[in-house]
Amino acid sequence: MLHMDRGTDVEQKIEAFDRPPWKESVAMAERDRQRVLTDFPRRAWRDLPLERYALGLDQADRANRPFCWLLEYGTEAIGSIRGGSAAKHIIYRHHSGEWRLPKPLRAASPQEAWARVRGEFVEAFDAVEAGDFRRLDDLDTLTYGQALVTKTLATYFPEHFLPIFSAGHVRHFTEVLGGGPYKTYGGVRTWQANRQLFDLVRERPMWADWHPHEVMRFLYQNFNPRPQQRAVWKIAPGERGRLWEECRAQRFICVGWDEVGDLGQYESDAELKTALDVQWPGSKGGNLRLARQLLAFRDLDDGDVIVANRGKSEVLALGTVNGGYAYDEIRAEYRHTVRVDWDESYAQTFAAPENAWQQTFAKVPEKLLRRIQAGRTPAPSAVATGEPVVVQQLPTHVQQAIQLLDRKGQIILHGPPGTGKTRLALSIALALTGRAAAIEAPAAERAAAVAALLNAPAAALGVPPVTLVTFHPSYGYEDFVEGFKPAPAAKDPGLNLLLQDGIFPRICEAAAQEPGRTFLLLIDEINRGDLARIFGELITILEIDKRGMPVRLPISGKQLAAPPNVRLIATMNTADRSIGHLDAAIRRRFGFIDVPPDLDAVDGSVGPLDLATFLSVLNARLVAEFGPDHRIGHACLLKDDQPLGTEEEIATVFYHEIVPQIEDYAAGRAEPLRTVLGSLASLESGQVARMSPADLTRTLANEFTASDEVLDG
Repeated sequence: MLHMDRGTDVEQKIEAFDRPPWKESVAMAERDRQRVLTDFPRRAWRDLPLERYALGLDQADRANRPFCWLLEYGTEAIGSIRGGSAAKHIIYRHHSGEWRLPKPLRAASPQEAWARVRGEFVEAFDAVEAGDFRRLDDLDTLTYGQALVTKTLATYFPEHFLPIFSAGHVRHFTEVLGGGPYKTYGGVRTWQANRQLFDLVRERPMWADWHPHEVMRFLYQNFNPRPQQRAVWKIAPGERGRLWEECRAQRFICVGWDEVGDLGQYESDAELKTALDVQWPGSKGGNLRLARQLLAFRDLDDGDVIVANRGKSEVLALGTVNGGYAYDEIRAEYRHTVRVDWDESYAQTFAAPENAWQQTFAKVPEKLLRRIQAGRTPAPSAVATGEPVVVQQLPTHVQQAIQLLDRKGQIILHGPPGTGKTRLALSIALALTGRAAAIEAPAAERAAAVAALLNAPAAALGVPPVTLVTFHPSYGYEDFVEGFKPAPAAKDPGLNLLLQDGIFPRICEAAAQEPGRTFLLLIDEINRGDLARIFGELITILEIDKRGMPVRLPISGKQLAAPPNVRLIATMNTADRSIGHLDAAIRRRFGFIDVPPDLDAVDGSVGPLDLATFLSVLNARLVAEFGPDHRIGHACLLKDDQPLGTEEEIATVFYHEIVPQIEDYAAGRAEPLRTVLGSLASLESGQVARMSPADLTRTLANEFTASDEVLDG
């Protein structure tokens, strides 16, 4: 049964929805659908050859595109399944010539595998035609392409399915329409969840004469499930913006690296990095970062923001992504494309260059985006959308951490030193206490907000909403749970022991008094304490499904329960101790978030030294020599949250922070130092060469470099 408030909200929005503007969109969706039915009639499926189905063969013949291309790239008016790799198509041909298949089919030849996949598609069509939708769940191979299969069924059978193909989106809309909590659909295939949503829609008389495409548009317009925080990227349209006129006129953004082929064929950043290493072997240190940037480009979603630039100082336009990635083989160059609606009213020239903008890709921080928005001309151009981009205050990584925190109840932020683990923990706390605007504020403003957070007035029972504690080897059960501690006595000057509550019971008692408020316990350096001893029997009641279940404390005999509004956020330095050393019971009860070095945070240059490239190559060498837990964090290259700006600052950090850390990892051995620092370290003595700041910066630029052809934008 619908919750009254949500149900009323839906009804009101249905009444207010302006249907006429969507008539052309409905007509376009129907034209796309008829194209599929014409090119791939149902009767042709029983003998459909693999070449007519799969991606990765001859894609240049636009008049004879395969089925998978048509559903992903040629029929977006029906609904989108773009994003991610081509693995969603179940079977496809990789750029290398290898056929990629789901694990159960890998022992078969491509043609044998295709015969099975094709047979299950035919069986699915027959099942839907017979109204036997449960038979679909017996088709195991199709489960490897649920979005594709759901779109296929909605295309051939629009009377039974809605044009919504993302599992998360379908389930979100199901909750909106009163279909029950998300967790009840955990084992449901996307097509079955779509059918459940379809039934909920048909139960509403107000939707009786609506086209399924109108329902889809209504749901996305009023209850958009996409993250509120949109990605914002600076992307250069060719060297010095030479492709801008083409991008502006045809409403897209494009990038190079055509040699690696369609980005949709790569299932991971590691796989794409390998392909980049083959094409540009001299820049392996920077190729992992480039691979991640290219995959982020591929997976840009509608509503994400693009800043097109020329050089380091000129903004050409601000754009909103309106259509997914495509690899256009017809183009002579810069074949990786994403559709964008451009607004040239944001065009402007900065007074000083943005050093981070020397590369093709760069993330745009909120404060810079606000500066660009402030420089918008009063009269938007003819192609402008007319509406400024709205910047959400909650960064994506904070939002994702909060989602995991809600699901598990407690999380551990782990990574090497200097990667911002404590900063992220405090950002989560700022967000959960109504101070989200301070997360990406200037350093002084953020510091003031953090101080106010940690010194906030006490809530219930004298306990503040946010408590910070640091674990260490002498921290114990009596500090965290309960124990006898020395206490002053008025009459007896000797030692007096008093049974006292530790920090966690006090937080739990306060949280029980104020169930509408979240109480946070921030634990810094959690791995430095003996966790099994510190938590004791409380490890049982930390699980989110055991919140409220009491345990009896062995010393006092009191009952203690962890209320559902208590959250634990811990940080862990993996250079000291890896996750594998944690007690298994601890690991099961915490969610873990890796906090790696953030190269985007140090985008910038000092003289010839590109800071992000230096850190990327340095960490690649450290990983190869010592392992991933021994990387250098980006924080050492920052000052007041900004990349270092002078040669003197670089020299100070290099000689007094970076080198000592690497020497510690090398344990006095010259060979590892030479491997990591190259010509800067003597192979005989292990001594690191001393030189002037200017000479050091030039030497670092020469020693830690990626090829200009890969990273130049």
